[in-house]
Amino acid sequence: MEKRRRWHRLYPATYQQAYFKQKPLPLIDPWQYTRDQGKKHLSRHAQLKLEWIIFYNTVGEKNALKTAKHFGINPKTLHKWKSRFNERDLTTLEEVSRAPHKTRIRDISFIQRGRVRKLRKKHIKWGKMKLKRRYFKIYGEQISSWKFQKVIEEENLYFDKLQIKKQRKKKKQAQKKPKKRIHTLLKEKRANFLWHVDTVVFTLTEGGYRYLLTAIDEVSKLAYARLYTTHSSKQAADFLKRLHYLTEGEIINLHHDNGSEFQKDFEVACRELSLPQWYSRVRTPKDNAVLERFNRTIQEEFVEIIEIGLEDVHLFNTRLLDWLIEYNSIRPHEALDYLTPLEYIDQSLKEKVLPMSSSLTNVWNPITFLI
Repeated sequence: MEKRRRWHRLYPATYQQAYFKQKPLPLIDPWQYTRDQGKKHLSRHAQLKLEWIIFYNTVGEKNALKTAKHFGINPKTLHKWKSRFNERDLTTLEEVSRAPHKTRIRDISFIQRGRVRKLRKKHIKWGKMKLKRRYFKIYGEQISSWKFQKVIEEENLYFDKLQIKKQRKKKKQAQKKPKKRIHTLLKEKRANFLWHVDTVVFTLTEGGYRYLLTAIDEVSKLAYARLYTTHSSKQAADFLKRLHYLTEGEIINLHHDNGSEFQKDFEVACRELSLPQWYSRVRTPKDNAVLERFNRTIQEEFVEIIEIGLEDVHLFNTRLLDWLIEYNSIRPHEALDYLTPLEYIDQSLKEKVLPMSSSLTNVWNPITFLI
């Protein structure tokens, strides 16, 4: 121990530096170190803000305008995050909640809640506006319908609780996968830009159903229809493929309602044919007004006057095909200035012939694919 102390007295702590050459320590760029730490602990958006700060202090030469132009942001945005930035706490670049510190609290007293509950249970099928009116007549107090709605939702005061549960589940699923609604589509006035598809249900006298799938072009009024025995997405997909064949694959957009037949196999067929699906709004038949009018026409001018019934699907489709030829190539349309759909297409598309044109009617019936 004494020898060690004597050694330190003779050779101070810096003797190694004097007699032995050490390797120089590598210099670490502080901003690169900050960037590496940010990649470990920050989110993707916070890392982008960190890059703004690093660029500002290095390449940008602390010029906020130059940095903002480089990243395509507002200089005020840069100054805001630069003022929040703390080199020792990189989480200051993370987004914070923008919710208000003080929020509204439901002002429903215990007495009001009890009265609403009692009134709702007595009139389980009444809506909130009727309950509000009845509440005022009984208790002489005016409360909002919103309070009735919240008490009903919180305490699940419904007649059919299972149905309400299904509706809520369906609503959540719809929010996760939103549908493209037809009213948001920018329509173009040209043939085959938008085709409407729908289903007409017929009840047989001896029991059972028949399903007539219909389709029409919004601009040219070119139409097609076919009868099926079942109401499945498989049959709807078959109808779509026939329609795609008849139009030579020129359909651009496809519109239909929210029926179950337009799901599963029908959606697969739309993806295979690269057809975007547009849905009607719920309980809004005016979204499909053109096809609703055609459904009325086909029932008045064909279904109601033919002598054959709906039982024989093959015979019905054969007769229906003849009527469609007449509808598309002979029958004048008031909406087209009394032209036929094929005449309108010939004029608008400069004599472009489609498979459903009059020049092919003499050979159309034998095509077993269509029948």
